[in-house]
Amino acid sequence: MGTRERDFPSEPRLFGRPAYDRSALIGPMSAARWLLVFVLLAGVYFFHGFLVPVLAALVIGFASWPLYRRLLAAIGGSRTLGATIAIVLVVTFIVAPISIAAIYSVDEFRAWAAWAIKANSVGAPVPNWVLQLPGIGAWSGEQWERHIGHPGALGELVQLVSGSNIGNIYRGLVVVGASAFNSFLTLLFMLITLFFVYRDGEGFVAQLDRLGERILPMRWERVSRIVPLTISSTVTGMGVIAIGEGIVLGLAYWLAGVPSPVTLGIITGFMALVPGGAPLSFTLVSLYLLASGSPFHGLALGIWGTVELFIVDKTLRPRLVGGPIKLPFLPTFFGLVGGVKTMGFLGLFVGPVLMALIVAIWREWLHEVTTPVEPARKTPAIITAPGE
Repeated sequence: MGTRERDFPSEPRLFGRPAYDRSALIGPMSAARWLLVFVLLAGVYFFHGFLVPVLAALVIGFASWPLYRRLLAAIGGSRTLGATIAIVLVVTFIVAPISIAAIYSVDEFRAWAAWAIKANSVGAPVPNWVLQLPGIGAWSGEQWERHIGHPGALGELVQLVSGSNIGNIYRGLVVVGASAFNSFLTLLFMLITLFFVYRDGEGFVAQLDRLGERILPMRWERVSRIVPLTISSTVTGMGVIAIGEGIVLGLAYWLAGVPSPVTLGIITGFMALVPGGAPLSFTLVSLYLLASGSPFHGLALGIWGTVELFIVDKTLRPRLVGGPIKLPFLPTFFGLVGGVKTMGFLGLFVGPVLMALIVAIWREWLHEVTTPVEPARKTPAIITAPGE
């Protein structure tokens, strides 16, 4: 009976061959890859708001890692305690001063914007210090009358330069001043991320090295080590020096009696990131003091700025800017402008770091292309006599 049942023709399947007898429409490897891409895209979509604080934490962590290793050695290697102390130091010496300076700067910007609104409504007469500028006083007075002197002229200039009217700029400044809560949340997320960067950074780097060797075998170690060198060279050599110059020259502005010294100090610090920016800043302020009837303060500020920049460029900058990553002017400028346009204040550091990384990879590829490859040595054939 069993043999007879086995000989009967089987009933045809409605949906084709069974699963074990046909190939899948999408292979398991393809499905896994598409699933991985989907998960990554979903992660970017849901967590893109944390990109700025995470990048800020990584930049600060990479830049301060040598000091953090010394701190670990001093306290016996406790990573949790070391991360806590490092966070306290970051808040004390980085976050608090920048926050205080930003508060003062926003207030001074509001005063500038209020003056600009009034000048745009009724016009502003040419100040005496503009007319007394050495060599360019008359020309500056004519330009002032044309672009600022009569009602509505300043609004036309702002519209021409930025594409926005002056009222929108003032409202934007008010919004920036009122968005303290969002800034506090961003700062809080950055500090939390930075704590775990300090505590678990070495373990995470070891995991990345294991994965990177599978992606870029024989090259991952060289390429991955460019990142800390780049960040250390860029942030330490440019950021620390720029912050120091902004603070020192800002104090000099305050001692010289310049209006809005905090804002001018911050602008000088930003300009110091670009080669030649800091000399241009304090030179313009010195000319303002000379033209406004304070020749002693203007001359003293010019001498002080020259001496300070000479000391920085000849002693501090060569010591801080180390490693193989030294950016030319044009990539530095593009990194600064593109970073600020894309990410705001953080872009001042992330932009040059990304540009330096691109330049470093380009140099690595160029070195491999231009380095001649040694031909493989051929093993001489051993000729044996017949019968041997």
